[in-house]
Amino acid sequence: MGREHQLPVVIVAGMHSEARREVVDQLLRTVPGSVALHHDLSAAPHGTVLRLIRDASGTLSRAETPLVNDCACCALREDLVPELERMADGGLTRLAVVELWDSVEPKATAEVIAGHGAGRLVLTNVITAVDPALVLPCLANGDDLAEAGLAAAPADQRTVGDTWARQLEYAPVLALVDSEGADDEDRALVAQLHPTARRVPADSLDLARAAFAGFDVEAAAAAQHPACALLPQEADESGVATLVWHRRRPFHPQRLYEALEDLCCAAARSRGRFWLADRPDTLLAWDAAGGALCVESAGPWLASLPDAAWDMVPPMRRAAAALDWHPEHGDCCQHLVFTSPGLDRDGLERLLDSCLLTDEEYRSGRESWKDLPAAFDSLLDAA
Repeated sequence: MGREHQLPVVIVAGMHSEARREVVDQLLRTVPGSVALHHDLSAAPHGTVLRLIRDASGTLSRAETPLVNDCACCALREDLVPELERMADGGLTRLAVVELWDSVEPKATAEVIAGHGAGRLVLTNVITAVDPALVLPCLANGDDLAEAGLAAAPADQRTVGDTWARQLEYAPVLALVDSEGADDEDRALVAQLHPTARRVPADSLDLARAAFAGFDVEAAAAAQHPACALLPQEADESGVATLVWHRRRPFHPQRLYEALEDLCCAAARSRGRFWLADRPDTLLAWDAAGGALCVESAGPWLASLPDAAWDMVPPMRRAAAALDWHPEHGDCCQHLVFTSPGLDRDGLERLLDSCLLTDEEYRSGRESWKDLPAAFDSLLDAA
């Protein structure tokens, strides 16, 4: 009986609220029996979240739900699944469109929907609505979400730029609105930031087909993991360039630390994985947008694990390591990608190369590397 009432669910995310609304409206118009569910978090500082349910004819219901643990996103998760289950039980909704609020990232919501609903909810895709003219301004915005009035909780430490980058890069479908202010450079930037995404016009019938295309939560998470992320390839079009910097030799921690400010400001977006000579067993994640850089440990390199532990590693991670495997260093490598209009490829490459160990330092070996200045301790060992 449960299968009779399975409800297809598509998530529409994005910081561009007008573009997002246009995408949702298009789905409601083109998919008969579709209903949109939206949690407005703008009143969260006052202790409540507004839930709106509508279809192509207009608003069906409005209700307030209290915050959970002083967290608007927690309230969304607690309220969302029961509402979707009620729609599934009713058997009248052909597609539930979950429209996320401005700063809510789709990954957590996708995993909640996929992991709940007792088989009644089927996540059919994740779509991020994009106004190409606003991609660079959002990406370059280093303000905290709280400063922009977009924080989802009092302790929300995210920035506008990094939140927007994750919204854009997680979704396998980007719905592009027809923006008068967008030019070829804007469209090239979108294409290079997420080259594997399917890009569809927001006003096309392809949008409805994309909503039902299917979605794999585990594959989407793996594609974002620093160890096996599907990073962009080299590109240069309409004034926008992507540099893929791949090296084997480890970074000198002090020289890299001193170059961080220049490196994270060199491109609108940069990400990837890297290793430091004084922490040779640790895979480090690099994630920068809006002039703000996040560096954190993503666990050990596979080369540092005992053979018996490899069976515990997901196949996608093992495959990524095999592609990068080196007879001396295993999967340890530098793999950083920088994308930006006006990118100074040569200057950036020189700066990155200057941060690597010199020939003499490299020959001294791993034991001596551990005595190098531990410049990243303050970033990586903070409580």
